[in-house]
Amino acid sequence: MPKIRHKKRRRLSLSKRLPRGPRGGIELLLIQSVEHLGKPGDVVEVRPGYANNYLLPQGLATIATEHHKRMVEKHRAKLEEIERQRLAGLRAEAESLGRLSVTIEANANDEGHLYGSVGPTDIASALKQHGFHIAPEQVRLEGPLKELGLYTVKVHMGHDIQADLKVWVVPTVAAEESTSEKSE
Repeated sequence: MPKIRHKKRRRLSLSKRLPRGPRGGIELLLIQSVEHLGKPGDVVEVRPGYANNYLLPQGLATIATEHHKRMVEKHRAKLEEIERQRLAGLRAEAESLGRLSVTIEANANDEGHLYGSVGPTDIASALKQHGFHIAPEQVRLEGPLKELGLYTVKVHMGHDIQADLKVWVVPTVAAEESTSEKSE
């Protein structure tokens, strides 16, 4: 019986095939804006894991080849106009959020202390009922809201655009009815 020889396959990792920058990281061209990294059209240098596990699979960046760099330079004015329109949309949404006030019902005792707390997820779901699609990570609280009352909450829209949202934390209707029945 003849001996079967298996060829050894050399596996090249994805990071070895990607172009390296002057500091040893991976050079990528951003397709979309990435917070704390850059805006579309920027050539950035990141670590291989960040490139392979986040930027490339999410479609936020592509490999920075000479062809891609030339194409971006060619279309930079168009990209800047698209970015301007997106920022104008974010500013308009921030203005409409600033005019809005959201009411959140929560269980509270007689002194006004909540049994639980109101957090970013509660505020984001209340905003969804008003037609705003805001992620809980965009709601910036200094701490959980643990008492009844009016609060001003910052909502981070992106690119240093923030909206001040008024949040009313009120007792639940069932709690008000039970306290009014006890007083009668």
